Amino acid sequence: MDTHIWMWLLLLMTTLRGLDPALGEQRSTVASPRCTYTFVVPQQKFMGAVCWSGTRTAAPSPDNARADELQALRAQLRQQEVLIKELREQVAADGVALREVQALCAETRAPGSQPSQLIHGKAKGSQGDGLAQLEGQVINALAEAQNATAQYHQLDAKYRALAVLVNDQSTIITQLERRCPGEPRGQQVLLPPPLSPSGLGGLVGSGSSGSGRPDRELQREQSRVPGQPQRQQGTLASPLSTSPPGTPTQTTGPWRDCLEAQRGRQGISGVYQVRLGQKSVPVWCEQQLEGGGWMVIQRRQDGSVNFFTNWQNYKLGFGRPDGEHWLGLETIHLLTQLRDHELLVLLEDWGGHRAHARYDGFSLEPESDHYRLRLGNYRGDAGDSLSWHNDKPFSTVDRDRDSYSGNCALYQRGGWWYHACAHSNLNGVWHLGGHYRSRYQDGVYWAEFRGGAYSLKKVAMLIRPL
Repeated sequence: MDTHIWMWLLLLMTTLRGLDPALGEQRSTVASPRCTYTFVVPQQKFMGAVCWSGTRTAAPSPDNARADELQALRAQLRQQEVLIKELREQVAADGVALREVQALCAETRAPGSQPSQLIHGKAKGSQGDGLAQLEGQVINALAEAQNATAQYHQLDAKYRALAVLVNDQSTIITQLERRCPGEPRGQQVLLPPPLSPSGLGGLVGSGSSGSGRPDRELQREQSRVPGQPQRQQGTLASPLSTSPPGTPTQTTGPWRDCLEAQRGRQGISGVYQVRLGQKSVPVWCEQQLEGGGWMVIQRRQDGSVNFFTNWQNYKLGFGRPDGEHWLGLETIHLLTQLRDHELLVLLEDWGGHRAHARYDGFSLEPESDHYRLRLGNYRGDAGDSLSWHNDKPFSTVDRDRDSYSGNCALYQRGGWWYHACAHSNLNGVWHLGGHYRSRYQDGVYWAEFRGGAYSLKKVAMLIRPL
């Protein structure tokens, strides 16, 4: 009989002795590393290039940032799954031991049981204190088991939250891969800005006929300033419909260039015919500025012409020479190949402040070299925002020749000698009022003069033979 009672007590002590290490192990298991998260925010640069990726031959990053984050989350999930599995096994083992201890306590407390008779008959002093201590240990073990169960539920909730986050990341990466199927792995992926309702179909044709075609919708707020006259006078803005008195509409010629026309006593600014091989082209000659003889190859003044157009239009030219227009890449190439030219860039903001940039060399390579820009030395008070584009080919939305992994012409909404992407964007969107809000820097800007987030009111590019 005594042997049987001592065997029960030995079993009880052995079980309680095994609980503490197990719970200690469980506590060490639950103490998992804390999760950290890193968010990458693109930084917008207003005084220079908005796009900062490297060249296509040297990818800026070995792995996509979202893929790295997804891989880290999956590693955390694997650790959490191991911890949950071990915790489940520990909780199950603790539950079995706890049930055995509870059954043993119930049997010990019964009045007619042998352990009870032994305790009351032979161990009323110190043995009674030992039983109370034993019961306290059982209660502590029960509380620790409940804490372990609560920790298990918390860990399980974290696991489910991580699983949801991983699923969301996987969905986002899948969408990115679908939207950018041609992007090589490891390159920076940038989503293009949303297209207007007219889509890319509005890129074809951009004359000043005023027919109200859908491509006009691409030029946001491209209407005249309320209260201003339709015909604007001055160096940068010439009449759009009729010529002022004294401006020639038909002149002798055609002339070799505007400088020859000035030497032929044609000293009035206006539209002249310039000889180009077997044909002649109408150009605006500025004869009262900086000694005269300047030919306008680009002008922006009122947003009446859409400059977000395709390669063919930039090659042949568009607009009217007495208003907003682009002379044409092929024409500019032929003119600058015949003689050395200098370039004058005129800028004016919405407060009437003017600045200029002058380059002692300017020419374009042939179309086989994508009308690559060749530029001389700078002087002026506007700051040099064009030399960064020197030796770069011309790019349009349908001819992506820039150094950036994306399409700069699409982001900047124009055609230019984009690098990665632009320090100047004189063929961008003519935003009304100067400061504008856009996902990308797509305004008419010269970064060294008012910055990339300010769309200038008037700009012009003029060339003259040296």
